[in-house]
Amino acid sequence: MSRSSVDAADPHRSRLSQQQLDAKLRAHALFLAGRGGERARLRLCDLSHLDLSGHNLRESDFAGARLYGARLVGTNLESANLYGADLRLANMSDATLSYADMRGACLRGAVLTGAVMIETDFRDGVIVTPSDDGGLTPINFDITITELTCAKVNNANLTRAKLANSFIMQTDLSDSILRETKLVRTNLTNSDLTGCILEGADLTDANLSGAVLHGADLSGAIVTRTNLTGADLIGAIYDRASLADANLTNAKTVKPVEALRRPLGEVLDEHETWVEANGRQGQRADLSEISLEGANLSGRNLAAAVLRSARLSGARLEKTGLAMADLSLADLRRANLAGADLRGANLQRASMSGANLSRVRLSPVNITGPNAFIWQANLQRARLNGAVLTDADLSGAQLTGANLSGADLRGANLAGANLAGADLTDARTEGCIFTDTDLSQVTGLGHS
Repeated sequence: MSRSSVDAADPHRSRLSQQQLDAKLRAHALFLAGRGGERARLRLCDLSHLDLSGHNLRESDFAGARLYGARLVGTNLESANLYGADLRLANMSDATLSYADMRGACLRGAVLTGAVMIETDFRDGVIVTPSDDGGLTPINFDITITELTCAKVNNANLTRAKLANSFIMQTDLSDSILRETKLVRTNLTNSDLTGCILEGADLTDANLSGAVLHGADLSGAIVTRTNLTGADLIGAIYDRASLADANLTNAKTVKPVEALRRPLGEVLDEHETWVEANGRQGQRADLSEISLEGANLSGRNLAAAVLRSARLSGARLEKTGLAMADLSLADLRRANLAGADLRGANLQRASMSGANLSRVRLSPVNITGPNAFIWQANLQRARLNGAVLTDADLSGAQLTGANLSGADLRGANLAGANLAGADLTDARTEGCIFTDTDLSQVTGLGHS
């Protein structure tokens, strides 16, 4: 729906200066502290481009307010009323909006990076005008759809948020948590959902045509009549049966092993010849986007093989040589990688939930010669929740943003590893070596 009325001069909307706003913010702080003051009631106020960053505005009232281009960085708006608010181009990075009423709000082009929006209500609203008693009265029966078009909502927490019927087209939702979120009939056309957690989300009749879902976790999601036309599902986690009722026309998904030009055994043999001959004979294996679910590859030498976005869930890879292999976005859930050589491997955004990685080697590879350098194992944003990593060598590995919740890390060597922003909730870490390990912003460490 057009927002031209928002841009025009509105006789009902009063313009506040930064000084007037600051006075109201101080009064609200006193109110929250139980020291008098007054709840912030800023409904229908024009607060465009003003700075509300870092303030505690829990339970405040911004219904119908204009916050175009406002700064709300780190602002606490928990349970606030933002019904029908104009938040276009607002910077709400790291803001708390849990349980807030944002029905009918316009967030076109807003920045919500790192925002927490648990159970936030983004459903439809109606256009309103102030009544004589200071309330809000609907002026017609047109429905105003909540809009997040072209917004930046990456790394946000939208657990159980209500986004039914919303417009979220061409929006960056990468690495956001949308667990059990209501997305019924939501328009997510051409949005970036890379790495999103969509476990148990309701996508009934939603439009995800052209959306990018690299590494997105759709476990338990409801995808009844979901439009995935032209969507990119490479590296996404889903059960094939769950997509039976979705529209997958021209969608990009993993291919069956039969799509290889030669039998899998020949491809593996040629690759081993290529490794042994230092590339002078044989051919490097490229098994990217191939389904190898449950395959037995144990003991094979797949060093430097290309397995980007390969589906290897439940595969047998015990003692397999995978040094410097590219396994980015690979599905390795419940795979057996015990004793595998993964030195210098690229496992960025790989899913290894419940995998057996005991005694694996994920230390760096030292390249010698004129162009000497250290090739570190890359597990950035990898999912290792519930994985077994007992006695694993993770020294020097890059694990920034990795999910290690519930993982068994007993006796693992994490010396010199980068665990910045990793989740270690309920992980077992007895006997771990953390010498020179970057543990900045780690969550859950010490709960073993």
